[in-house]
Amino acid sequence: MRVVILAGGFGTRLHEETTVKPKPMVEIGGRPILWHIIQTYATHGYPEFVIALGYKGEIIKHYFLNYYYLRNDISIQLCNGQVEVQDGEREDLTVHLVDTGLHTQTGGRIKRLAQWIEGETFMLTYGDGVADIDIGRLIDFHRQHGRLATVTAVRPPSRFGGLTFQGDRVERFMEKPQIGEGWINGGFFVLEPAVLQYIAGDETYFEREPLEQLAADGQLMAYRHEGFWQCLDTMRDLRLLRELWDSGAPPWRISR
Repeated sequence: MRVVILAGGFGTRLHEETTVKPKPMVEIGGRPILWHIIQTYATHGYPEFVIALGYKGEIIKHYFLNYYYLRNDISIQLCNGQVEVQDGEREDLTVHLVDTGLHTQTGGRIKRLAQWIEGETFMLTYGDGVADIDIGRLIDFHRQHGRLATVTAVRPPSRFGGLTFQGDRVERFMEKPQIGEGWINGGFFVLEPAVLQYIAGDETYFEREPLEQLAADGQLMAYRHEGFWQCLDTMRDLRLLRELWDSGAPPWRISR
């Protein structure tokens, strides 16, 4: 089962970083958030990815073109440019990098990948969100319900610290609690190829007509994820993710 990652948006709300790179290439712990997302799926046994490129997609291409050499020790013969990679870390992953247009919307990007989906069930997520989600349980949930689409529902993190009182005394303080009510689209979809029929073309936002119609047709299920989830939308989000990584125990980290 292939994993589609949407990585073509402009990331305008994170313009401090995205003026020079696409948002999926913004680094956390010295590696782009795209790498962190890939590791989540790979660790659960899904090593093949189709990355939908758009804005500054060449930077993502350069990253993966040099990935093998940058991750290992190398010897270079300066007289002829011959490169020898020394024994090191080898990741058995395959990444397909597909230009889906500069101004194409999320639904349009998915539709443009029809030939890469090959008529099979596929996974989909955004290139700017991490979670400690159990991918195996998500897929089992999708298969058990037999619908065309499953979305991972998450509770959005609160933007303010939470207080629990005992009288006037603060009994508990939570710096970044999750909102107890309400669920939002957290990405991490499992989709059947028939979902493409709900997408009109390049101008279609997947989050609007396609998902709305899938829900109206009774074809959209929600896998409720109660654990950690965080998107990268603003500099505040970036600082939080970097602080969590620097703590040594980021909640989305599975291995490596």
